Amino acid sequence: MQAHPTSAEQSGASLKQLFAYPFRIFFLSMTVLTLVGIPLWVLEVSGVIQLPLAMPALFWHQHEMLFGFLSAAIAGFLLTAVCVWTQTERIHGIPLMLLWAVWLAGRLLLALGGSLPELLVHAVNLAFLPLVMIDAGWRIWHARQKRQLMILAVLGLLWLMQVGFVTRLDMSFSYGALIMAMALISIVGGRITPAFTAGWLRQRGYDASRVKMIAPLDLVNLLAMVVLMASLVTGWQILTAILALIAAGLMLTRLFNWKGWLARSEPLLWILHLSLLWVPVALILLAGSLLAGWPSSAWSHAAGTGAVGCLILGVIARVSLGHTGRPLQLPRGMVAAFVAIQLAALIRVLTALEVIPWHPGIGSSTVLWVFAYGVFLIRYTGVLASPRADGKEG
Repeated sequence: MQAHPTSAEQSGASLKQLFAYPFRIFFLSMTVLTLVGIPLWVLEVSGVIQLPLAMPALFWHQHEMLFGFLSAAIAGFLLTAVCVWTQTERIHGIPLMLLWAVWLAGRLLLALGGSLPELLVHAVNLAFLPLVMIDAGWRIWHARQKRQLMILAVLGLLWLMQVGFVTRLDMSFSYGALIMAMALISIVGGRITPAFTAGWLRQRGYDASRVKMIAPLDLVNLLAMVVLMASLVTGWQILTAILALIAAGLMLTRLFNWKGWLARSEPLLWILHLSLLWVPVALILLAGSLLAGWPSSAWSHAAGTGAVGCLILGVIARVSLGHTGRPLQLPRGMVAAFVAIQLAALIRVLTALEVIPWHPGIGSSTVLWVFAYGVFLIRYTGVLASPRADGKEG
């Protein structure tokens, strides 16, 4: 069942409300960024426009998807979830506004700061993730929740990849960042996807015990991804390929245990399972690029567009409803958006593999991506900018 915002919700929308909880402003901002940034990149590389970028166009595109778009999604989700985990007051109001301003300044400096000192541009961009980790870290530390420290560790490694990327403009660091991005969504996805699936089955009287979460397997999968990242950055091709296949096998085993096909009738669940399936696909394509010379852009877009882009859309669609006190009923058009984002990923990977010609492949995948996140922007702006439907604070 799908729903759409009521006139009462829309009339209560305000700018102040966007800074009442981290997910509100960051989910909206990352959506605007991707809707503007990807078309701008396509126009830039096609020679239609020329932006005063602070780094070459390809590197700018990679940075903004990894450390602009993804970082905003991380901030929105983590700074919201950690308050629930630790039962602490969320960052909001002016402190949240200042944190968001750091993120926004980074986007503007990279897009328009071609004539500015590199040190300024880099310093602002490298400041955001540490600030997010500090806010989340002190809450986790005071709550003595050691289980959450692995998320901070992965975020720290992701930030180190950003440092290497912006200072050296070396694509090996962007590849390492993609591995850490997949490690991060494997942690988050590994917590919410089977839990939500089991809960959905239980509510409908089905056997929820068929969904299995195996903590040691989750930990081994994470360690495999971290070692894979280190091997990839250092350039050990054969070892990297072997580790990629091992990590892919571990992730496929986890997905099998979560029994996603049992929830195929619920879009808020199948989008999570299907998006996480892109992780082993990307890892297999990575091994193929190292062992058989497959295009590296195939695995990187399976990871970035498929795993990261698709899962983020599924997660923010659910979180934005749940944390605003609304029923978990997708607004009208969001199922089509979920289908479109999956098709965008598939077409982009097939384009990289030269199954589809470059121009129609890039064009159609861009249109599908813009459609998917455009629907989210239209349907969720009122939700994100309005007070909670249940009257609670936040």
